[in-house]
Amino acid sequence: MSAITSTLEAYQQQLRSNRLGLWLFFISEAFLFGGLLAARFYLWGNSRPDLDQALGLTITAVLLISSFFMNRAETAIAHDDRKTFLESLLVTAILGVIFLIGVVGFEWSGHIKPWHGAYGAVLYGMTGMHALHVLSGIIFILIVWNNGRKGHYSGERHWGVEACAIYWHYVDLVWVFFYPALYLIGTVVH
Repeated sequence: MSAITSTLEAYQQQLRSNRLGLWLFFISEAFLFGGLLAARFYLWGNSRPDLDQALGLTITAVLLISSFFMNRAETAIAHDDRKTFLESLLVTAILGVIFLIGVVGFEWSGHIKPWHGAYGAVLYGMTGMHALHVLSGIIFILIVWNNGRKGHYSGERHWGVEACAIYWHYVDLVWVFFYPALYLIGTVVH
């Protein structure tokens, strides 16, 4: 067995272990976010507070568009297109920051505060936990961008990019469930 074959097999074994670990992490995260969704439906029932619908739709669109750019970045590095990879990562990070500004800067400055009973607790609990994950995703993206700028990834070896993309898409998927639960489902209570 040649040294190259041995190194490739070791890399592939490590990749399988990394993927398994990442998916086990996501399963644990599903319990966290599932618990928040369960709390929303238990505490709010078939009602919801009067939230800014335009803001909710806008930040959702921004986050979904960011997933497109993250996918574009991952595809680009798989094809050794470093320029598109780096540009797409930066666009994804910028869109993530816009999402955070929308939630923390605008939604949290609205009329509902954390101390406003079940509505405040659920709204801030769900959006706060999600915002924390978006923030960590942005940091992850910037680390991957910096490593990519230094040439650490190639078409054959880009696990860090793949892991970052999967994490970002997972965070976006969580919002796909949170958005209707917060903004669309239930009768508005003033």
